Amino acid sequence: MTAAGRPGGEGYLLDNRQAEAGRRLDALAELFDPVTFRHVSEIGVGAGWACWEVGAGGPSVPRWLAGRVGPTGRVLATDIDTGLLEAGPEPPPFEVLRHDVGVDAPPDGRFDLVHARLVLVHVPRREAAVAAMVDALRPGGWLVLEDADPALQPLICPDEYGEVQRLANRLRNGFRDLLAQRGADLGFGRTLPRLLRDAGLADVRADAYFPITSPACAVLETATVQQIRGHLVAAGLATDAEIDRHLASVTGGLLPDLATSPMISASGRKPPDT
Repeated sequence: MTAAGRPGGEGYLLDNRQAEAGRRLDALAELFDPVTFRHVSEIGVGAGWACWEVGAGGPSVPRWLAGRVGPTGRVLATDIDTGLLEAGPEPPPFEVLRHDVGVDAPPDGRFDLVHARLVLVHVPRREAAVAAMVDALRPGGWLVLEDADPALQPLICPDEYGEVQRLANRLRNGFRDLLAQRGADLGFGRTLPRLLRDAGLADVRADAYFPITSPACAVLETATVQQIRGHLVAAGLATDAEIDRHLASVTGGLLPDLATSPMISASGRKPPDT
């Protein structure tokens, strides 16, 4: 689920149907796939597992899972917009289903792994979504949730030493305002371990990842600002001239130390006797 903001706000900020969506998803995959793959590997995903990738957005994670579980396993990728999952000349090596985890009943079957990355922060009915994912687990199955915590580290330029960096951070603050107006919980990531424990899961563990200086951060920033520039201008948070100046700074290499919000990764296991 890659749209930031849900019905009830003022519309979608990061819609899959926008031209920049593919570039943004590719950058997120480059930044965060290694973290996701490490966490999922640590819980032992392998041949024959049934996996549900919630709010997949793009195909990188479900494709990787399909390679791990093999022909005896199952990978279901769901999203409110499945266009990017089904793109390409060949059918993907996983099942695809249009599904809203905050509203719809869990898909058929029981899963050894349910995973959602950068999804729940944008879901108004988060508790219902977590309950649905837990309900979809088989006894002994694992839930892995990963979400951002922009309030934990709100700056795109943690080293704010000049006007270029100050403008970048002001635009990032505007983005955070737009997210909050649409119901995003900007401190949500830190709550994941508690949510998993409250849901009755055992063996809960978590860590955080906070990339700085990756070239993918620049790609992500460019695609994100291009997607939201109309909202920033309409809300009086920035002018077109300021946005153009910022984008030129990013693409011209004047902001080599861009960061992203920390991503909290938490996992927990459904007790075998439930």
